[in-house]
Amino acid sequence: METLISVRDLVVGFGRRTVLDGVSVDVRQGEIFGFVGGSGSGKSVLLRTIIGLLPVREGTIEVLGTELSHASEQARQAIQRRWGVLFQQGALFSSLTVIQNVQFPLREFLDLSPDLLDEIARVKLEMVGIKADDHNKLPSELSGGMTKRVALARSLAMDPELVFLDEPTSGLDPISAGDFDELIKTLQKTLGLTVFMITHDLETLHAVCDRIGVLAGGKIVACGPMETILKSTHPWAVSYFHGRRGGALAARHLTKAE
Repeated sequence: METLISVRDLVVGFGRRTVLDGVSVDVRQGEIFGFVGGSGSGKSVLLRTIIGLLPVREGTIEVLGTELSHASEQARQAIQRRWGVLFQQGALFSSLTVIQNVQFPLREFLDLSPDLLDEIARVKLEMVGIKADDHNKLPSELSGGMTKRVALARSLAMDPELVFLDEPTSGLDPISAGDFDELIKTLQKTLGLTVFMITHDLETLHAVCDRIGVLAGGKIVACGPMETILKSTHPWAVSYFHGRRGGALAARHLTKAE
C-alpha cells in the first residue's frame, strides 16, 4: 500500500521548548489514521507542521511523493491543491454564507463560472448532509454540528486525495459526534480518501480509525491498530485507554476482537 505521508525524525519547537522530538510516522493510502495525546502534547502542532503552517527544525516531511521542506513554492501549491483541511471549530469565514465558504478554495485555485461554482458547492454540501435551505445562512446561524459539516464540505471542494481533520468532533454532543464519525467513514469509503485525524475522542478512535499514533513527551510511544494500542505499556496510553472512561470501550473492543 502506497505511503501518502512520511514523517522522519521531525523536531519542532518554540523558543527553547521542543514540542516534537524525533517523530517518525507513515500514513498509508486509503486509511483513517488517528493521532492522540494529552493536552499540549503536540498533536495539532504535528498537523500544522505537515501542512506547512509551522517551521521544521530538523527532519523531513514527504506528502504525496513530494518532500515539502525542499519543494519550490509552485510544487508546494500543487500538493496543497490535493489535500483538504478541517480546522478545529471549523474556521468558517463569518462574513460568507455557507455556500460561499465551500466555494472559497474553488475561487482561490480555479477559474470557474458562477453556475459551476454553485453546482460544485451544492454537491459537496449535499454530500455532508446540509440541506438547500441552509446554503445561504451565515456561520453564526449554524449549530456546532452543522458548522463542522460545512467545514468538511469545504475541505472536500477540490476533490482531495488526502484530508486533515483537527479535532473534528470536539464541542459536539455525543449524538452529533457519532453521526460525524459515521459521515467520515462513509466519505472515506465512497471517495477513497486518506484521512489524517487529530482527536482526543475515545469513541472516534474506536469507531473510525484503522491505525492510531499515540504522542507523549514529544515522541510517538505507540502506533498501530487499536488491538496493538491496547497492549501498550506506556503510562499515558494505559491511563487513557484503560482508565475510567476508556476501560469500558477497551473491554468492548477486545470482546469484539475475540
